[in-house]
Amino acid sequence: MSEMSFPAEPQDNSFAAKKVRDFPASPGVYLMKDAAGRVIYIGKAKNLRARAGSYFLKAAAEDPRTTLLVPEIRDIDYLLAESDVDALLMEARLIKDILPKYNRDLRDDKTFPYLEIHTHEDFPRVGITRTPRDRGSKLYGPFTNSRGLRGALQVLQKIFKFRTCSLDIDEEDPRWRWFRPCLLASIRQCSAPCNLRISKEEYRKSIHRLQQFLEGKKHTLLEEMRREMEAASKQLKFEEAARLRDEIHLLETLDQRGKLDKHVQPEVFPVDPKKGLAGLQKVLHLEQAPRTVEGIDIAHTAGTETVASVVRFIDGLPFKPGYRRLRIRTVQGIDDFASIHEAVSRRFQRLARGAAEDDSLPDILLIDGGKGQLHAALSALDAVGMRPATVVSLAKREEEVYVAGGDEPLRLSRHSYALRLLQYVRDEAHRFAQHYHHLLRKRSTLGEE
Repeated sequence: MSEMSFPAEPQDNSFAAKKVRDFPASPGVYLMKDAAGRVIYIGKAKNLRARAGSYFLKAAAEDPRTTLLVPEIRDIDYLLAESDVDALLMEARLIKDILPKYNRDLRDDKTFPYLEIHTHEDFPRVGITRTPRDRGSKLYGPFTNSRGLRGALQVLQKIFKFRTCSLDIDEEDPRWRWFRPCLLASIRQCSAPCNLRISKEEYRKSIHRLQQFLEGKKHTLLEEMRREMEAASKQLKFEEAARLRDEIHLLETLDQRGKLDKHVQPEVFPVDPKKGLAGLQKVLHLEQAPRTVEGIDIAHTAGTETVASVVRFIDGLPFKPGYRRLRIRTVQGIDDFASIHEAVSRRFQRLARGAAEDDSLPDILLIDGGKGQLHAALSALDAVGMRPATVVSLAKREEEVYVAGGDEPLRLSRHSYALRLLQYVRDEAHRFAQHYHHLLRKRSTLGEE
């Protein structure tokens, strides 16, 4: 009786190479296995057939990054994902669970990026880190591709509208209601907790939904959101129902918006009040961090209806009861220097007279303009006999900071928190002056009193 024979196991990766030709050209995750059936490497792809198939080309066997992996491959499988974003998150979860041999560097090396949610904050911010915290945050990852992770974060922010800034927002501090949100709020990519436009409870509900999605519970999440939408509609909460409807649609069509290499994030530099004040203390060589900053600006059209604005910031946030606006009385035509001189004179004469008990000398006076505007302000302050400890001007073109008594302007990094805070004060003064100017123009045009 002859012995039964079985086909020999392939001693190379030809079986896997043939198998991958039938993979779909869709997003997903591929799992490479050795002769014992153990998963030795996990990767993601937006086109499974093309990406997984590339490992069986001659170049992959010669590439130092894959030269050890390729000869060990004996089998390969895949898991479909609904989008590039889903594939990215699925890859990270599987690597963490399975711990494949050739993903070991990713598991052990803390320099790989993680998605981090700062759960200890009133309004948890979401970001990417290569140095995970030991406590106070929830981590997802690590991820193999930092660029892909950034793309995913930006796609998800459009759905869940979480914040990515580093602001220290306190819901109990009403001054945050006067804080001007960044561009992300304008393009509906952030719910603007910095302006208290959303309650802590509602914001945390959005963060919980984000976490459900990150943990692979997308279908459960969608079912919950549909139930909430129906309940909101029955309770005649149509705005909430519409918001949920839009979020559900974005999640369901994630495959149409999840191209991670094509998504572009607008450049946004958040203003952090505490860091901005600390930065001003450092760059202006102050003995202690300033608390009060005032900004003055001029607005006119061809020299007519010239007005000035005074805005007041306390602890880095707008203090609108301290805002003032003035019609320039003594200047004819276009003369910014003379207009600044009059505005500063009138503002500080009022302080000198003690005209308002709630007014006090600011720690920093910021003038919109360059060296000429600064000298005009200093001349007015000398005439009044009252000067804040620090007087500076901010020139728009190069964003140079001129300091009273300094020969050369300060050129701060455009990422500097100190510069961002000065820009915020300057822009708010400009906005307030323009608003008053438009009111006066409207009255003049329409004959209104």
